[in-house]
Amino acid sequence: MTKISLEQINSIGKVLNNKDRPLKERFRALFTLKNIGGKESVEEISRCFEDDSALLKHELAYCLGQMQDTSAIGVLTKVLEDIKQEPMVRHEAGEALGAIGVPEVIPILEKYLNDPCVEVAETCKIALDRVNWLKDGNSVDDNNPYRSVDPSPPTKNQLTVADLKKTYLNPEESLFDRYRAMFSLRNLRTEESVLALTEGLKDQSALFRHEVAFVLGQLQEPCSIQYLKENLEDPSENEMVRHECAEALGAIATEECMKILNSYLNDDKRVVKESCIIALDMCEYENSPEFQYADGLVNTEK
Repeated sequence: MTKISLEQINSIGKVLNNKDRPLKERFRALFTLKNIGGKESVEEISRCFEDDSALLKHELAYCLGQMQDTSAIGVLTKVLEDIKQEPMVRHEAGEALGAIGVPEVIPILEKYLNDPCVEVAETCKIALDRVNWLKDGNSVDDNNPYRSVDPSPPTKNQLTVADLKKTYLNPEESLFDRYRAMFSLRNLRTEESVLALTEGLKDQSALFRHEVAFVLGQLQEPCSIQYLKENLEDPSENEMVRHECAEALGAIATEECMKILNSYLNDDKRVVKESCIIALDMCEYENSPEFQYADGLVNTEK
C-alpha cells in the first residue's frame, strides 16, 4: 500500500474544510481521510465540526466512529454535549462513541440517556449497551460482508427470517436487541430478509427507521426502492430518516433511483436536498469503474 504523507493528508483536509468546494468533493475528501486513518486524519476531520451543514457534520461523526480511533473521543464528546448542534449530528456522535466501544465513553453516554431529544437518548442507550456488551468479554465476529462497525452485533444463533422478525418488529423489545435482529436479517442477504427489513420503515421510532434505511442502502437491493421512495416523499417524515432514504437510493443507483433523487434536489429541508446531491454522486460512483468511493483524492491539491 502506498504510504500517505502528512502533506497529502493536510491537502485532503483542506478540501474537506473548504466551504467553497462542492459538497460532493468535500464528502469524497472525508471518506478518503477515513480510509487513510490515523491521528492526523482524525484531526483534519475534527476541524470541520464548525461547518454549517448538518449533513456533513453527521458524516464526520459517522466516519470517526467507523475509524474506531480513541483520539476522536474528545471531539465526539464535545459534539454530543453541544445542544446547539443539530439532533442528527449529536445522535451520530453518540453512535460513534459506541462504535469506538471503550469503557472510557461510558460516563458520557450515561449522561445523555434522558436527553430531551429522543433520538439522542435512544442512540446513547444503544451505544451504552454495545460498550457494556463488549466490556463483558463479548466480541463481534459475524463475518460482516459490509465491514461496517454496527451499533449492535447480530444475534448469535442462526434464526429464520420469521423468528428474527418477531424481535425486529416488536416495540416491546429493547432497541439494542431489535438492532441485533436487524443486522442478522441484513447479513442473510436474501430477498425475503430484505423485504422483512422494509417493514421496519413504518416503525414508531425515527431512529429505528433511519437505521433501517441505512441497512437497505448497504444491501443495494432494487426490491427496497419503492419503500425507501415512500419515506423520502413523505414531508412529515423525520428529516434524518428522509436523508438516509436518499443515500440508500444513491447506493442502489438504478435509473429509477436517480429519477427519484433528482425530484428532491430542491427540497425545503436542506439536509434532504444535500443528501440527494451526495446520493447522485454515489450513483455516479456505483456506475463507474472506480475501486471505492473517493478514489483519486490522495493527490488532490489545495
